Amino acid sequence: MRLRTDLLETIIASTTRACCRFAWLVLLTAIIGTAGAIDYGRRHFAIDTDTSQLISAALPWRQRELQLDAAFPQRTDTIVIVVDGLTPDLADVSARALAEELGKMPQLFQAVRRPDAGLFFEQNGLLFLSLEEVGQATEQMIRAQPLLGTLAADPSLRGLASALNYLALGVKAGQVKFEDFGQPLARLADALEALAANQKIAFSWGELMLGEALERRDLRRFIHVKPVLDYGSLEPGAQASSAIRNAVRALHLDPANGVTVRLTGPVPLADEEFSTVADGALINSALTLAALLLILWLALRSARIIIAVMVSLCIGLAITTAAGLAMVGAFNLISVAFAVLFVGIGVDFGIQFAVRYRHERYGSDDLPAALVLAAKRAGKPLALAAAATAAGFWAFLPTDYRGVSELGLIAGAGMLIAFVLSITVLPALLTVLKPPGEAAPVGYRALAPVDRFVARHRRIILALSAIMVSAGLPLLKDLRFDFNPLNLRSPKVESVATLLDLMQDPATALDTIEILSPSLTAAHELAQRLEHLAQVSRTMTLHSFVPEAQAEKLATIADAAALLSPTLAPRQTKPPPTDAEAIEALRTTAAALTEIAGDDPAVAAPSRRLAQALAALADGEPVIRVRAYNALIVGLKHRLQQIRLLLQAQPVSIDSLPSELVRDWVSDDGRARIEVAASGDRNDNQTLQRFASAVLAVAPEATGTPILIQASADTVVGAFVRAAALALVSITVILLVVLRRVGDVLLTLVPLLLASVVTLELMVLLGLSLNFANIIALPLLLGVGVAFKIYYVLAWRGGETSLLASSLTRAVLFSALTTAAAFASLWFSNHPGTSSMGKLLTLSLITTLVAAVLFQPILMGPPRQPTPSGGEP
Repeated sequence: MRLRTDLLETIIASTTRACCRFAWLVLLTAIIGTAGAIDYGRRHFAIDTDTSQLISAALPWRQRELQLDAAFPQRTDTIVIVVDGLTPDLADVSARALAEELGKMPQLFQAVRRPDAGLFFEQNGLLFLSLEEVGQATEQMIRAQPLLGTLAADPSLRGLASALNYLALGVKAGQVKFEDFGQPLARLADALEALAANQKIAFSWGELMLGEALERRDLRRFIHVKPVLDYGSLEPGAQASSAIRNAVRALHLDPANGVTVRLTGPVPLADEEFSTVADGALINSALTLAALLLILWLALRSARIIIAVMVSLCIGLAITTAAGLAMVGAFNLISVAFAVLFVGIGVDFGIQFAVRYRHERYGSDDLPAALVLAAKRAGKPLALAAAATAAGFWAFLPTDYRGVSELGLIAGAGMLIAFVLSITVLPALLTVLKPPGEAAPVGYRALAPVDRFVARHRRIILALSAIMVSAGLPLLKDLRFDFNPLNLRSPKVESVATLLDLMQDPATALDTIEILSPSLTAAHELAQRLEHLAQVSRTMTLHSFVPEAQAEKLATIADAAALLSPTLAPRQTKPPPTDAEAIEALRTTAAALTEIAGDDPAVAAPSRRLAQALAALADGEPVIRVRAYNALIVGLKHRLQQIRLLLQAQPVSIDSLPSELVRDWVSDDGRARIEVAASGDRNDNQTLQRFASAVLAVAPEATGTPILIQASADTVVGAFVRAAALALVSITVILLVVLRRVGDVLLTLVPLLLASVVTLELMVLLGLSLNFANIIALPLLLGVGVAFKIYYVLAWRGGETSLLASSLTRAVLFSALTTAAAFASLWFSNHPGTSSMGKLLTLSLITTLVAAVLFQPILMGPPRQPTPSGGEP
């Protein structure tokens, strides 16, 4: 074994000697290789922003998800357009106009549909109400018959004034109760007063005509768009989203006109996920580079050495990028972090070699000899550190967490590339650049007293350390794993903010479970069984669109239609009025409303208020009346058409349902979809977990957000537990092979495990939670942290007595600072998931550094007597 160790030193030293002798040839080869890597990376660079692909598709729960997507492909890769209006009429008109505009762009949109609209729902909407609600709606229409008739015959401001005048006459004659229309008329007064004040107005004709009590969901409409995606772009849906926003601007669907249009759904979420990661990346990178150069200057004190280290680092990054693309095809949102890890960890090898070179160069003008000696002294620790770090990264390979597995593959390869460059290209560059010799020894002589102090009080310090770490162990029970993937996204971007908004409403929440059943009959039977579960609030299948008690409801609607149809379809409509005619009608109605005010408080105040609003509208500038027409009468025409259709309801059966609706619930091969909603607090994770467990017990084939989130959490946690165990085992084996002593292996691993425990304890104290992104820091801690420990163990085995005062501590300290600078760039990312990864990586690095620099020398104690070759006796 000693021969093998000597052979490793000899090979590294010989390699460095050859690179120094043929420096220009080495650099020419590096230049050609780097140019090829850059060209390959430029031509093949791609990032897959689909977070659903971060976990292996071979898992059973992922298979169920993919089967559902395959059965209903129209529900995948969509853009959900959310249209909010100040009134239901405005929201409906706006959504219809936008859908029609997008339908004219088949080159950008494969399908454009409105799941909450269409002739079927517009005609049969009343059938989906309860029998009592149908009766109330038709009664309100009948009470509003005089208004409806007048407005249908004259849909203008004049017609509105005339309808209100008839209402006033009816109240005066005792034929109409003002209270029956008090609330909607108060809303109308609100709208007219807002109009006069040049503010947004909100008035629902449905409230006046149908007695509808407005809820938030009544003001919202949806458009589902399946875009043509450009997979050659980093944001495949950007062109489609841009077209939607251009259409919104062209149609003036903006808050100034009482409409808000937002985009969410899988495509915008994926696109904005990438844009969030990229946002601020340039500034972060520039600041990181500046910090890196400053740290390198403090560590190396030579511009020529810094240039050599940075050039070597850039070459390694280019080659690793090309190798990564060749291995995985496209980076994902986790694996793309390899670049930061390479800079943060790869520069460690350059600093270690360069500081050792400076140490060997002190007092000597022989540059090649110093480089070869540095390679001989630092090469073995670097090789062992590179192997152990790569093993830590590659421990992710067998896991089902594909995103991290690919990161481990690329970063592990990068560690080996960085090591090779540090003993080849870096010494070749130093040979060509010829940095001057060192005038002073490299190290921290001022820390020699600290070395002596800790040596004298070694046992006390070890005991205190053990007590402090043990005292923090109870904190670990409060360590939390945040398995909500939305918390890894920025709530500031539109797609996420809109999704969070939708989740507040049970009717639009995305926390439902879905089940793919062999047939519609089987789906109906399973849905009935699931409805009996206490954890289930409702189930839906295609049968849910066949209303109950249709005969009674249709009879009620038919009676209302018999009375109202002639009113709603007048033989003639009046021509549009002149402005003078509109003014006269408004003033006449204002006078009539003032006349019926009387002394009854229930009538007097609202009637006078509405009268004043109408008088102000009549006395205002013509432009005010134009705005009133656009705000009120356009929606009126739309609502009148809706009422006409509602009174034409027809019997509904499975066979009469629209084909587009059927395709949403029954696949082409006859399989049927079931949707199951949870009961209780849907924002409570425990509630959703119980809900998922209860449904899976009845339907093991179920999928959907509550199941996917829990299964993802189990998969990720399991993957990291296995990765950590595998990393620990593989690193232990590597250490045993090289160090040959179990005691020395323990001296390397114990501080590392101690740093891991302290990291978790500090997470609890700082209020940090583990999540899908930052959990990567824990197994990486084994791979990254073991490098520092190896440097100290090998120096200790070589007989070093003042480790804190040595050049090694200088190298380790500044290496840690450069790594921290790289990790901090992740910390300051605008992407919450990336930021959380940077926070935990930085925290784990700090604990690892403290364990290596302060605790490990104390743990090791006085060194054993080394052999001349540096091996163990």
